[in-house]
Amino acid sequence: MPPARLSLTPKAGHGPLDGAWWPRYDALELGVARPRGLAGPRHGTVTRVTVAAAAWPDAPLTVSSPDQVIEVVLSDATDEEHAITLECGTVRRWELPVIPPGEPADTAERLLSAAADPWNPLSARRTLTRAEGDFGSKSAGERYGS
Repeated sequence: MPPARLSLTPKAGHGPLDGAWWPRYDALELGVARPRGLAGPRHGTVTRVTVAAAAWPDAPLTVSSPDQVIEVVLSDATDEEHAITLECGTVRRWELPVIPPGEPADTAERLLSAAADPWNPLSARRTLTRAEGDFGSKSAGERYGS
């Protein structure tokens, strides 16, 4: 099974997004334990995730991996329906849109790139809506209309 994908903005981001998460599965526990793209001491270790209860109705309250237990907080906020918050202890906290698990790989890759672009001024909802656009061949100004 392919691992969940994660893209993060550089430390000095200028946009409203911190990156994006593509779980690839409908089971939250399969994607949060070891997402590809979150590694090393710079990022820390994921200790808690917050997701919408409506989007993940079968989510467990904890996820175990070989070396840690991740707390899962289920939120009733409707604006978090397509989002996840990753907390890495005291190192960092990321607010990320969730790319639907069934999204085709090419579209998901464009979304991962766009959401991690520090010059992307679009919200998570607008970035996901523009998935059909060609993010890869234009400059940041052309991509985001500035």
